[in-house]
Amino acid sequence: MERSLGALMAVPNACLLAWGWRRRGLAFAAGGVSAFALPPYGWFPLLFVTIPALVWLLDGAIETGARQSALRRVASGFSIGWWFGFGYFLAGLWWIGSAFLVEADRFAWMIPFAVLAMPVGLALFTAVGTALAALLWTERWSRVLALALFLSLADWVRGHVLTGFPWNAFGYAFSKPLVLAQTASLIGIYGLSFLVLLTFALPAVLADHKPLRVRITGLAASLSLLAAMAVFGFVRLDLVADPGFSDVDVRVVQPSIAQTEKWVPENKDWIFDTYLDLTQKPLGGTARVGHDRLIVWPESAVPFLLTHEPGALYRISQTLPPQTMLITGAIRFERSSDGPAYYNSVYLIDPNGEVQDVYDKVHLVPFGEYLPLRSLLQSLGLEQLVDVPGTFHAGLRHRVMVPQTAPSFLPLVCYEAIFPDFAGASDTRPGFLLNVTNDAWFGDTPGPHQHFAQARMRAIEQGIPLVRAANTGISAVIDAKGRVLDLLPLLSRGVIDSRLPERLPMTLYAGYGDVIFMIFSILSFGLLSKHRYNPASRRN
Repeated sequence: MERSLGALMAVPNACLLAWGWRRRGLAFAAGGVSAFALPPYGWFPLLFVTIPALVWLLDGAIETGARQSALRRVASGFSIGWWFGFGYFLAGLWWIGSAFLVEADRFAWMIPFAVLAMPVGLALFTAVGTALAALLWTERWSRVLALALFLSLADWVRGHVLTGFPWNAFGYAFSKPLVLAQTASLIGIYGLSFLVLLTFALPAVLADHKPLRVRITGLAASLSLLAAMAVFGFVRLDLVADPGFSDVDVRVVQPSIAQTEKWVPENKDWIFDTYLDLTQKPLGGTARVGHDRLIVWPESAVPFLLTHEPGALYRISQTLPPQTMLITGAIRFERSSDGPAYYNSVYLIDPNGEVQDVYDKVHLVPFGEYLPLRSLLQSLGLEQLVDVPGTFHAGLRHRVMVPQTAPSFLPLVCYEAIFPDFAGASDTRPGFLLNVTNDAWFGDTPGPHQHFAQARMRAIEQGIPLVRAANTGISAVIDAKGRVLDLLPLLSRGVIDSRLPERLPMTLYAGYGDVIFMIFSILSFGLLSKHRYNPASRRN
C-alpha cells in the first residue's frame, strides 16, 4: 500500500515543488480541467485530481506556523486562487463569445472583452476565497475544510454582489448525476458547492507526511460523503412517493429560429406563422383530448410588439382551442414620463385572445438588456446586444401568475432561473416554475446545456416541477425531483405534449433558503478556529 501511494506522489510533488509561472500555470490548468465536471460533460471524477492539486499548490506556497506573515499568505493564496478561477471560468464560459457573432459586423470586436474580461473578473471571487483559506492554512486536514468553506462562500457572494452572477457554481458538478443533485433539496446549490469542494479536497490528505491511517481517513471521509449523498438521493428519487400529475396538460413550443433571422423585418410573418402552426399540431405524447391545456412559447417569441401588432391577438384566439391558454414571452412597450419604456415580459392570454396578466422580467442581463454606466461605456463604443430604442426596464417584483383553469406558476425569464433566491421569491408557493428563454445567441455550445442544468436545479431545490420553453432548446417538462419527463434537444423544432406534474411538499431548502448554508458555514468556521488553536489537534 505504501509503495502504491509512493507512486502516486508524482502529481502532488509536482504541485508542491512548483514555483513562479509553473505554479501559476498548474493552477490555471487545474481550474480549466475542473470545468469539464460541469454540463454538458459531467466528468466530475476529474475533481479527484484537480481540487487536490489546488490544495497541494497552496501547500507548496504557504509556510505554516509563524514562519510566514499573514500578508504573504494572503498574497500567495490570492495568486493561486485567481489563476485557478481564471482557468475554470475561461474553460466554462468561453461560449459567451458566440453571442457577439450574431451581428459580427457590430460586435465581433468585443469578443476578447467578453471571453477574457469576464473570467478575469469572476476569478477575483475565487482568489479572495482562496486567500481567506490561506490565512487559516495548516499542515493538518482542516485546511481542506477551510478551502471548501471559503470557496463555497465565494460562490454565494458571486451570486449576490452587484447584480449577481452565480453561473457555474461548483455545486453544479453534481447536476448530471441526479442522485447526487437531490442534496440540493436540503441545502441548495451553495451548500452543494461546499460538499463538492470538501468531498474532492479530502483525498489531498493522502500526500501528507502523516501515518498511513491518518491519510486513509481523508479518502474514507470523501467516499463516505459521496455515499451519504447517494443514499439520500436514492431514497428521495425511489422511495419517496411521487406527487403525480395535475388535471392539466401542457404543450411546449420550440420553433428553433436562428437569432440571425429573428429580427429581420421580412421574417416577421413566417415566424409568427411557425408558432401558430406548431401550436395547432395534432396532439401527441401523453396529451389528452378535452382537458384544460397550457400552450407555452419561449422568451420574446414574436419579433414584434404583441399588443401593438394589428390582428396578432385575434389570430391567436383563432388558433387556441377552448379550455386552452397561451403563456408567451414577448417584448412589452409603454409610454412613461421619461419616454418609451420596454420590458421583457410574459403574457397570459385566454382563448378569446384577451391578455389576462403580464409579468415583467425583474433581473435584466447586463450588456444584453441594459448597459451599465451607459453614458460612459457608450462613449467607449460599447453597446447592448438586444436592440430597442433605448433600454429595457426592470419589473417591480417576482410574483406568481394564476391561469383561470390551471395551477399557478412563477415565471423565470431567461437567466432569472440561475438565481436560487428567485425561484422562492414569491409569497405564494406556485404549482410549477416556468422558465422561458432564448438561448439561440449561443448556438450549439455548452451554454444552453449549462443553463438547462441550472434551471433544473431550481426544481430540485424547491420540490416544484419546471416547464421550460427555449427557442432553440433545450425545452423540457421536469418533475419536482428534477427528472426529465419530456425533452426537445438543442436545435430541433417541435412540440412537447405532456401532463403537468404536481409539486412535492415544501423542501427544507424551500423553507429556509440559504440560512442552512450559512449555519453550515458558521459551524465550519467555529471548527476551524477550535482546531487551529487547540494544541491537542496538532497531532493530526
